[in-house]
Amino acid sequence: MTTAGDIMHRGAQWIPAHETLDRAAQLMRELNVGALPISDENERLCGILTDRDIVVGCVAMGHDPSRVTAGEMAKGTPRWIDANADVSEVLREMTGHQIRRLPVIENKRLVGMISEADLAEHLPEEQIGVWVESVYAKGAPG
Repeated sequence: MTTAGDIMHRGAQWIPAHETLDRAAQLMRELNVGALPISDENERLCGILTDRDIVVGCVAMGHDPSRVTAGEMAKGTPRWIDANADVSEVLREMTGHQIRRLPVIENKRLVGMISEADLAEHLPEEQIGVWVESVYAKGAPG
């Protein structure tokens, strides 16, 4: 059985909800990632911030990224998966919610992130095809 922990990218880092978007962008650059899980004061997942969120939801709206926090950008119910979950559960979660990145949690702590690249590296073409068709279907969220 292949698990979420087997295919995830280890070393994911939180961005605290109180941190500003300019700092989030700097951290994304340092880590060479396009998304960061947002944590509350108890290190619980409260959202995910993407580089696109910063550009479209802040900069393009005329807001100052040094004055807007990651927590202000968090929307909806955050999705995550347990590190021991089977890869079929990972695919169900990602396709069911049309998401491209999924935080991996173990013992209530962030241990990794699963992205499109991780799926492509570890899964057979047929599974990737179904995932791509579902997530990138017309009307899928960004």
